[in-house]
Amino acid sequence: MGLPKNIVIGSHVWVGDPELVWIDGQIINVNGEEAEIQTSNGKTVVANLSKLHPKDMENPEGGVDDMIKLENLHEPGVLHNLATRFKINEIYTYTGNILIAINPFQRLSHLYDASMMKRYKGAPFGELGPHVFTIADVAYREMINEGKSNSILVSGESGAGKTETTKLLMRYLAYLGGHTAAGGRTVEQQVLEVSWMI
Repeated sequence: MGLPKNIVIGSHVWVGDPELVWIDGQIINVNGEEAEIQTSNGKTVVANLSKLHPKDMENPEGGVDDMIKLENLHEPGVLHNLATRFKINEIYTYTGNILIAINPFQRLSHLYDASMMKRYKGAPFGELGPHVFTIADVAYREMINEGKSNSILVSGESGAGKTETTKLLMRYLAYLGGHTAAGGRTVEQQVLEVSWMI
């Protein structure tokens, strides 16, 4: 694998931590293939250079909305960016055209109301902040405008919010599809009735 590039005395890095998984710090000494790191919690640790990851020092305080913008796309950088955004109530983050959602374990109905659906309807990808409606909108537009078949994959661990995300997607797609009454029910009501069974 080789040694990480540009990791020298003074470099800001991520190092493995038994409690925090990753912690940031600054290299204070290098001896062969090992480095001594002063961590942000005041500890001094020694780690193999090959186990260190460079820390992006130029990222905005609130993180980046698309992780492709990260200078170094590695596990600690991704986790730190997601945690930073979560702390400011930004539960959605892109990685290219993939949307990562973090379950807030609370209702955020303002993110999914009619005004938000209207806002995202037809908006080009990346024009507005990351949102589940963007993913649905892009898939719908390609299907309608280009005649492309589409699918949206919702993946995650148990309790991650897959069912709720699927309901939101179906609600938004029903909104895009129109509100024509059929049998006394709107398209949205019919789709949502099916989605509650998921």
